[in-house]
Amino acid sequence: MTAADFQHIASSIPHQPGIYKYFDTGKELLYVGKAKDLRKRVSSYFSKTFTTYKTHELVQRIHHIEFTIVDSEQDAFLLENALIKQFQPKYNINLKDDKTYPFIVIKKEPFSRIFLTRKKINDGSEYLGPFTSAGRVRELIEFIKQYIPLRTCKLNLTESNIQKKKFKVCLEYHLGNCKGPCEGLQSMQDYNEGLLQIKDMLKGNLNSVMLHFKKEMKRAAANLEFEKAEMLKKKIAHLENYQARSVVVSKHVSNVDVFSISKEDNIAYVNYLMVQNGTIVQTHTVQLESKIEETDEDVLSFAIINLRETFNSLANEMVVPFFIEYPDKNIIVTVPKAGDKKKLLDLSLKNVNYYKEEIKKKKILHIENKTESDLLNILLEIKKYLHLSETPVHIECFDNSNFQGSYPVSAMVCFKNGLPSKKDYRHFNVKTVKGINDFATMKEVVYRRFKRLSEEKQSLPQLVIIDGGKGQLSAAMESIDALGLAGKMTLIGLAKNEEEIFFTKDSEAVKIPWNSDSLKLIRKIRDEVHHFGITYHRNQRSKGTFSNELEMIDGISKKTANTLLKKFKSIKKISVAKKEEIIEVIGNAKGLLVWNYFNNK
Repeated sequence: MTAADFQHIASSIPHQPGIYKYFDTGKELLYVGKAKDLRKRVSSYFSKTFTTYKTHELVQRIHHIEFTIVDSEQDAFLLENALIKQFQPKYNINLKDDKTYPFIVIKKEPFSRIFLTRKKINDGSEYLGPFTSAGRVRELIEFIKQYIPLRTCKLNLTESNIQKKKFKVCLEYHLGNCKGPCEGLQSMQDYNEGLLQIKDMLKGNLNSVMLHFKKEMKRAAANLEFEKAEMLKKKIAHLENYQARSVVVSKHVSNVDVFSISKEDNIAYVNYLMVQNGTIVQTHTVQLESKIEETDEDVLSFAIINLRETFNSLANEMVVPFFIEYPDKNIIVTVPKAGDKKKLLDLSLKNVNYYKEEIKKKKILHIENKTESDLLNILLEIKKYLHLSETPVHIECFDNSNFQGSYPVSAMVCFKNGLPSKKDYRHFNVKTVKGINDFATMKEVVYRRFKRLSEEKQSLPQLVIIDGGKGQLSAAMESIDALGLAGKMTLIGLAKNEEEIFFTKDSEAVKIPWNSDSLKLIRKIRDEVHHFGITYHRNQRSKGTFSNELEMIDGISKKTANTLLKKFKSIKKISVAKKEEIIEVIGNAKGLLVWNYFNNK
């Protein structure tokens, strides 16, 4: 549709709030938008020059326009969101978040069970969540079981069944994990009090739970039930410790939602912190793709309404980096400049930047679609193929680097849970080895690395990859033996060309299936250490901070060494050059010093 075509229908579009829909010639829905003033908003597409090709293409493909008038901007916002979810138009923002999140369900039944589920069904049960991490949910359930005994059996504990004494207590009762409601040893009222405490815990309100235990402890002590009082005291201490491990924000910030955004080209990342009772109980980051020119305000608003709906937020205040027109006027929109809320916003931005870096790391490794569970399965696969005693959640890889036979350095990269841990990467300038000697260099750097870890009592990796053949692997193993660390980690050598894996003293190589995810991860770790070492090497050369083997010869300066390297290109070529060729470049006296050094060597 051209601007001239639009002028013929412009007068039919009202100056009222609503949503508009663009269709192509095949009646396919291209785009849904909202507006305070429908005519002004739609007119803007045909009256200004867009900077992106996709927006220009959208306008060219519009064949006809439909619109729906609503009572308010809020209604327009909600209707736009619903239509985007239903039809997923080609040019609308794409929210890349198709995960199913776990809930904690309190089953609708006598003496309700509590367990994890990913399916939310209309059975009258109460669903708490969703939660962004299944591991976190399991940790919560295990924590709850320790301090609030609930049943785990599937018995039909109706009042009549209990009175008829149909059931007997099981092992869980004798272990102290259940109070035996099946035999009528626990009242419904007492059981429901435990459920109320669980709900408080899941909302981050541990104070009420601790207050309950403190009252119980005092009552037990008054009744001379000292063992029970001591047990309750331990529960309170554990709850206080658990609360300390939680992210406690502030006593002055109660229930708020915090959002931050970071954009790169047409990709936006939005982080969400759910704060309840001064504690961060949820954190989640989503990725969105803008298909046409969308303002940061539009993208953030779209993400917020989806995140609040997904996580069932009831907070009546939002903390955001800039003001947005939010449709629900009962929600307070706060743009903090200082104080606790500003600290929260900074923390959210820190999370969104971390998420971006993790996405980049995963793209480098071609594992951007791998979940935590996928990565764990890959590590378990490596454990199986290499017959390791432990899952290699901590892997380190070493590689030597030199430039045309000069400037030796070594590098080490560290992977934890299948992902790079860049804060643990290390470079090593070789100290004790003269000249180029891969074996001695590997021996030195492996010794230095694990001597320090041992002295500092840091955790050792389960798997160490030595990039090289049997010679480098044997040299590294000598250092491990010298440090008394043999058997505390597994060392393997990775042959540079065939990508075969060697163990010390084994004559045959281990071959992992070529297209397996486990070998792909090992390759990526090897490629990462190459890149890390070469980058450092290049930086050091550009700074002129290296000395090479030529400079170790008495009477040969850095300038003379560089002159030779420019001519012969490498130390190796200098070492086999004729006497006359060297003398021709740097003169008789210095030439003889160099030639004699290599020939005597």
